[in-house]
Amino acid sequence: MQNTENNVVERELELKLVLSPERSIPVPALLAYRVGDPYAVHITFHIGSDHPVNWTFARELLVEGVFRPCGHGDVRIWPTKVDGRNVILMALSSPDGDALLEAPSAQVSAWLERTLRAVPPGTEAGQLGIDEGLAELFATTVVADELWLSDPWPSDESPEGEM
Repeated sequence: MQNTENNVVERELELKLVLSPERSIPVPALLAYRVGDPYAVHITFHIGSDHPVNWTFARELLVEGVFRPCGHGDVRIWPTKVDGRNVILMALSSPDGDALLEAPSAQVSAWLERTLRAVPPGTEAGQLGIDEGLAELFATTVVADELWLSDPWPSDESPEGEM
């Protein structure tokens, strides 16, 4: 579902937490992309506890991971086939532990395409309002510079030639 009112692209889907090559358990997840945070994707895992687990990482990493292995450190993503199905594997590491998750490629790709339509690659910076913020900052700076440079104590001396 795309929530254009709040500029959010969301998708609920079921991932699999891979426990071993023979065993995995389903994990409901919510993929979310916010136009106001255009470089990031957010995944919330509902693991049966009172507190869902949230992960945020670069949208570009997930886009690349659909096609080829990428990432290092805390987030690694790569495409593969499992039992003849195209899937995306995500290896996540944190101080709390490590997880290997399997996501259906077609569903993740379709959701990513919607995020790329919402904010095309290369246009993310325009969503942040940086230009407007800089313009406002520099406009304020000019006023401050004019105040700083003006002489707060006018001279008592008369200009030359005046009496």
